[in-house]
Amino acid sequence: MRAPLWAAIVAVLSVSSLIGPAHAAERETRIPEAAIANAAQLRERALASDLGYRITESLTTEVGPRLAGSEADARAVAWAEAKFRELGFDKVWLEPVSFPKWERRSERAEVLGAHRQPLTLTALGGSPGGTVEAEVVRFADLAALEAAPAGSLAGKIAFVDYRMQRARDGAGYGPGSRVRSRAPSAAIRAGASAMLMRSAGTDSHRAPHTGITRFDEGLTPIPSAALAAPDADQLARLVAKGPVKVRVALDCGWNGQVSSHNVIGEIRGSKKPDEVVVIGGHLDSWDLGTGAIDDGAGVGLTMAAGKLIGEMKQRPARSIRVIAYANEEQGLYGGKAYAAAHANAVAKHQIGAESDFGAGRIYAYSSSAPAHAQAADKQIAEALAPLGIEHTPGSGGPGPDIGPIAERGMAWARLAQDGSDYFDLHHTPDDTFDKIDPQALAQNVAAYAVFAYLAASADGDFGSQPKAAAVPEE
Repeated sequence: MRAPLWAAIVAVLSVSSLIGPAHAAERETRIPEAAIANAAQLRERALASDLGYRITESLTTEVGPRLAGSEADARAVAWAEAKFRELGFDKVWLEPVSFPKWERRSERAEVLGAHRQPLTLTALGGSPGGTVEAEVVRFADLAALEAAPAGSLAGKIAFVDYRMQRARDGAGYGPGSRVRSRAPSAAIRAGASAMLMRSAGTDSHRAPHTGITRFDEGLTPIPSAALAAPDADQLARLVAKGPVKVRVALDCGWNGQVSSHNVIGEIRGSKKPDEVVVIGGHLDSWDLGTGAIDDGAGVGLTMAAGKLIGEMKQRPARSIRVIAYANEEQGLYGGKAYAAAHANAVAKHQIGAESDFGAGRIYAYSSSAPAHAQAADKQIAEALAPLGIEHTPGSGGPGPDIGPIAERGMAWARLAQDGSDYFDLHHTPDDTFDKIDPQALAQNVAAYAVFAYLAASADGDFGSQPKAAAVPEE
């Protein structure tokens, strides 16, 4: 580092040390008592409303499955734009999002030989098509497959039989999803012709869980699929009895580049309309169910929260921006596109929160609020407490689609949903509207409405600011 630059930094730090405490006191973020009183009324209105439930019903019934890039995805965009307008949002617009299109056409598997029988599976997103007949080699977990010597699986099918663990906060999904994302490449390195895995889920239903996978650069992709839990059990029992040959036939794959849209609705703020609180969920879904818990509920409940805020006599100072993100499932494309498009306006984003963990009751609240915003953060937590929500400072992180702009410096909040049964349904044919509890969804609407209203009403900020580029070493 050059001496003049170091001297300048020392000077700035010296000045900061002189004005720091007074400046921090001046900057302390707090929420006016009038807004707290209004939020209490908003909370009760939201709890008594079925709006979030009806919006979710509309999306999952009128559009149904919404695989990114499909015809139904385009209909979902049109649905979301029309719904925002129907709900009376002050401003509605689309922002383009481009990505490669993956298609699922057919999938089948069966055990061959003396124990001939069908197996229920589904192709992983990103898998190529192909038909493979080969002996199955079982691995207890990802580490065992990754330890397989190069060439040891030549002409065989790798089967990773890892059983995901249930947890309220979804902690078991990390190890389960790593199998889905890394096992295909590990299988290729060991010479396998195809990869099968026990679904990343916690149910025992004959409903396989799909999800995106990746292939490391330089590797030739192989057919990769997830077995329903009972079928994984069946295959494991057969392998234990002796050599088993399986036929896997997948018709799927990438088919060009397509465009979709982030759909955005905004309730205009009363005093600082160019500053925004962001809430939302992702509009796309996998194609097996109707995308109710993942993530129709997130779209429905945040649209409802925005609508209820818009109906208030005293609107918050800042605008409420509700985003229905494009193609979260295959790589956070909508979240990344939004972050890129709004990179120069990070400081105008007061704070953001995303609902993308089903429709279970919210049990905890936390945020990235810095020291000067802790008082306001506590005020929000106190307003959420009557909903059965605990303040858990220092826990969690941003939702998937707000992650990219949070990395650029936007403050985030987490409203943690009970996901005890989320991975029974996630990415399966069972992800349908009947799984949603109307009362639990109303509690979610109330929580998001209270959070967004109070954050948008605060006197002061929650710490959003563009992250400075690191000074290169010399």
